[in-house]
Amino acid sequence: MNTTESPPPSGAMSLQPIGLIHTPYKQKFAIPRQPGLVKEAVGEIRFFPPFNDLNCFRGIEQFSHLWLVFQFHQTQTRGWKPTVRPPRLGGNQRMGVFASRSTHRPNNLGISVVEFLHLHQHQGQVCLQVRGMDLLDGTPIIDIKPYLSYADAHPDAVSGYAVSPPPCLSVDFSSQAQAQLGQVCSEPQKMKNLIEAVLAQDPRPAYKTAQALPQSYAMRLDNLNIHWQSVDNRIEVTAIELI
Repeated sequence: MNTTESPPPSGAMSLQPIGLIHTPYKQKFAIPRQPGLVKEAVGEIRFFPPFNDLNCFRGIEQFSHLWLVFQFHQTQTRGWKPTVRPPRLGGNQRMGVFASRSTHRPNNLGISVVEFLHLHQHQGQVCLQVRGMDLLDGTPIIDIKPYLSYADAHPDAVSGYAVSPPPCLSVDFSSQAQAQLGQVCSEPQKMKNLIEAVLAQDPRPAYKTAQALPQSYAMRLDNLNIHWQSVDNRIEVTAIELI
């Protein structure tokens, strides 16, 4: 007897984004690999009709954290493979796609838990402000659900090859970068805190982390282009410019 499951008829399920999230992360490079690692990152979800209605969010302020279901929209056309190379394993060892949090997935869906900050309405637009997201600016949001600590938190859970957060690197600013930050940013200390928190997560490709020679990179945060280099597992911000 054939016990292989068959998928439902094509078109049996359709997903409609309820809104878009706007975040400081303007490119995939340097986005934290998990939510909650960079609490300095604040984003805002703006909703499409008919979800742009405060009644849809009645009671949401009772919850400190929320689950976001979203779409990996920039990897949508790249397809997926049965195995991937998780960065936590140095990018050299293959694991099953369903044993990873790879962005290349059969249905391009992801989930992240974020901290709820504020809900408001401005000129008819409902805006939901959250903290600690790991999402690219403009990511489509598919659904929002309250985080329930008694059901969603499992302190005794086994986390496989990702037992603990990756170690953070020290981050310094050159005198030039420090001066430039004050010139191009209205809240330089707030932006400095965000830059430090993002770079401390070591956004280098996994295969680059073992290289001892200095490596230079650039990343976009909000309207800034951040130039930095890694030397001996230490990061130095070398220059900051407006985009």
